Amino acid sequence: MHDEFKTLRKFDADRGRAGFLYSLPALEEQGIGKISRLPVSIRIVLESVLRNCDGKKVRRKDVEALANWNAKSPANEEIPFVVARIVLQDFTGVPLVVDLAAMRSAVQRLGSDPKIIEPLVPVDLVVDHSVQVDFFGSARALELNLDMEFKRNRERYQFLKWGQQAFKTFQLIPPGIGIVHQVNLEYLAKGVLSSQPSTLNSQLFFPDTLVGTDSHTTMINGLGVVGWGVGGIEAEAGMLGQPVYFLTPEVVGVHMSGQLREGVTATDLVLHITQLLRAQKVVGKFVEFYGEGAASLPVPDRATIGNMSPEYGATMGYFPIDQESVDYLKATGRSEEQCLAFENYFRAQKMFGMPLRGEIDYSVELNLDLAEVQPSVAGPKRPQDRINLPDLEKKFRELLEKPVRDGGYGKQDIDLRQKHLVELNGSAPRNGEMASSDEKEDQGINPGDELNKIEMVANRPTPDPGKEIEAESNEVFMRGRAHIGHGSVLIAAITSCTNTSNPSVMIAAGLLAKKAVERGLHVDPSVKTSLAPGSRVVSDYLQKTGLQKYLDELGFNLVGYGCTTCIGNSGPLHPNIEKAIHKYDLVAASVLSGNRNFEARVHQHIKANFLMSPPLVVAFALAGRVHIDLSRDPLGRDKDGKKTFLRDLWPTLSEIRHTMQSALAPETFRKFYRDFADQNPKWNEIPASTGDVYQWDEKSDYIHEPPFFQKFSMKPGHIMEIHGARALGIFGDSITTDHISPAGAIKETSPAGKYLMSRGIQPRDFNSYGSRRGNDLVMTRGTFANVRIKNLMVPGTEGGVTKYFGPSRTGGSKNREGEQMSIFDAAMKYAETNTPLVILAGHEYGSGSSRDWAAKGTRLLGVKAVIAASFERIHRSNLVGMGVLPLQFPEGTSAQSLGLDGSEKFSITGLSDSIKPGQQVTLEIERTNGEKRALPVKLRIDTPIEIDYYRHGGILPFVLRQLLSK
Repeated sequence: MHDEFKTLRKFDADRGRAGFLYSLPALEEQGIGKISRLPVSIRIVLESVLRNCDGKKVRRKDVEALANWNAKSPANEEIPFVVARIVLQDFTGVPLVVDLAAMRSAVQRLGSDPKIIEPLVPVDLVVDHSVQVDFFGSARALELNLDMEFKRNRERYQFLKWGQQAFKTFQLIPPGIGIVHQVNLEYLAKGVLSSQPSTLNSQLFFPDTLVGTDSHTTMINGLGVVGWGVGGIEAEAGMLGQPVYFLTPEVVGVHMSGQLREGVTATDLVLHITQLLRAQKVVGKFVEFYGEGAASLPVPDRATIGNMSPEYGATMGYFPIDQESVDYLKATGRSEEQCLAFENYFRAQKMFGMPLRGEIDYSVELNLDLAEVQPSVAGPKRPQDRINLPDLEKKFRELLEKPVRDGGYGKQDIDLRQKHLVELNGSAPRNGEMASSDEKEDQGINPGDELNKIEMVANRPTPDPGKEIEAESNEVFMRGRAHIGHGSVLIAAITSCTNTSNPSVMIAAGLLAKKAVERGLHVDPSVKTSLAPGSRVVSDYLQKTGLQKYLDELGFNLVGYGCTTCIGNSGPLHPNIEKAIHKYDLVAASVLSGNRNFEARVHQHIKANFLMSPPLVVAFALAGRVHIDLSRDPLGRDKDGKKTFLRDLWPTLSEIRHTMQSALAPETFRKFYRDFADQNPKWNEIPASTGDVYQWDEKSDYIHEPPFFQKFSMKPGHIMEIHGARALGIFGDSITTDHISPAGAIKETSPAGKYLMSRGIQPRDFNSYGSRRGNDLVMTRGTFANVRIKNLMVPGTEGGVTKYFGPSRTGGSKNREGEQMSIFDAAMKYAETNTPLVILAGHEYGSGSSRDWAAKGTRLLGVKAVIAASFERIHRSNLVGMGVLPLQFPEGTSAQSLGLDGSEKFSITGLSDSIKPGQQVTLEIERTNGEKRALPVKLRIDTPIEIDYYRHGGILPFVLRQLLSK
């Protein structure tokens, strides 16, 4: 307990039950800042700084600096933010637990107690990213996908079970329960937390705050909880007692007025906000929504907006706490005691109620009239590229013809009426017959192919249903014929945390499906349809309302509870469809209710990906194409041959509200958020090792001890200049962490694929990059291996290739022209001669998911510095956290303006142990003709603590040395 400012006060936590809190009004009474004028999000961070002020990690001046936050000119000071808890998903969580296990091994090798490596705050890991849509359009899709998930991920799940028993503060929620952010919103979040200090006779209450290893952790901002996404590297440091450090932010206030019009969804609103705020350049800033319009939005709508914060670039998209927040906690099954404590705490802190115009000081103020929002989609490559629904046809046609260099597809003289016949072999997910393996071979399909690895066996029982999942796939592919062309919708997925947490848009999708089925409309067999809700609660209310059966009729059967299509776990397309895409070089489309549509993310062979509301996903699945104006063109013809338009199917707001009233009850949430193991018996069947230290198995291709601590010493190194570096890659703007560290399928011809085959693993068993994040040997080979990444050192190519300018194969002379090879192979050749490497890039480098492997892989390839026009927040931080130097070109300067082709040598001078955050250093460039040039670049080590992290070789060695020195 610390009380530097004497602000510890009693308050009524629950009908006379006394509690204590660190009072912000009491701090203001001392004349320390105008706290009542601060944005609510800043006040919640301030409470953490005040409560944790111990004179060491958090100092008195940290409290005073934040209490005196200047809206128009925030102090250039770092804030030591101690969060109350941490949330992980399994793709990012597994490597984090691997690192903890590796740290325990290092501590044991040094002769100390490995149990000093223990999370100091509660950690929840939700297994939600491992399910793939192999099976769809069938009542058995959920069961079969779950079976396949456990078959593929057994080693990972065994490891996670070890972590669950090894670490006391680590809770694991097994597969098949829900998506981490929806589980967080509906169950994990409490709004206010408490502890029992030994020096107090009552509990101490404080706001529920967190960071998570997924950028969409910001979904919880809709409930009034401060939290955002960080890299696994930062989260791990936070688990081990380090504050989350960040520079004092600007706060953009978005004043909302009016109400959404009939026919406009929360998804349309968030796509509008994403476009608006991207244009306002809110990267690294807090965004706080307020006003009468914000007060009118229910928490699920607020959460939808908060979820998309990474898409508009903000650290947070925050909604203050009001009665709607309390009502949501009650509606989702939280106890009366918890709800009262939540409300009473924030009333005592004078932070309860939605602020109105003029009550808060913001850095920038924007206005948003909800009545101006229109039905929209976003794409085909970025979430911020919003398109009004009637304009999609025109926009798609323009993009088809636009040159590739300008973001288009470079197609000329295209007739969008032209279609190509595709025979769809295999079983019918909806009513057709099944095809035997012999029939498939006659039709030219190899049953051993990765895309067809799940055997289809006709009209005969499985000899061992528990073991041979492949023989149960007679619901995968539709028999029949399809005609596909440019703009054909080949994937239609109601998926992702953003929208499946929102009952209004899910009910709307069900009502639209009902009307479509009643009119006799159907979805073309070429469309891969799926429904992957964020929690079991969604299935419950879709069943209760009778809407699930209509979604089933259209092929939107339940495929799993997890992050599927949005993360790239869309599963295979029919092999003949893929052949047609390649043969005719088709720009086919996906439609999904997700938040990410970056290149090659949804599916490697689908080039145009559009984000939209769940009801629009159903509508476009019915239409079968994206080059359509749904405001005037028919979706199809009904059973009587009459044209059916979107307006004929679209549910009214009153229909949606009436249906929702009968759908949700607090007891439903309580039922689905208890006894997790009982809800998934397969989890109980997974064996797990025990003990404080993990026993690494060199035979495992999922879990491998990383090299970060294998030669660990207690002495950090020195910050040194970099000389004679070579470029491993030169990239343009908007390189995402998907480009840097892909999470989708592993290509057989890629370095990772070749490595796995060298280990005796067949392509059908590769699984995905995301599932193998616990193995550095795979992930390093996958770094910069995205099939759509364009290395400008090798013009006209796509994929993870570069030019190697080291010694030639024939001897010691330099290879002046450069030898083309994979990025991984070039990095390994440079490592043989201890040649340091750099990456050069454009604006928004590292945007996308908060993937620690984008930084880890970069470091393990031997990259010493990344020089970019600008960085996305999380990836810049992760680079520093892995000991990689981020540097920023001067405004208007880029690798292209400098005429660089990768043949140059680079040196970075001005580096030493005395460097300061944000200072200038010098980039020296030496061309092959001997010409030299020097230019200043900005050191993007932004805070003093990051200097320490970089000097220690990264945040984890820094923390480990601290723990061992105690």
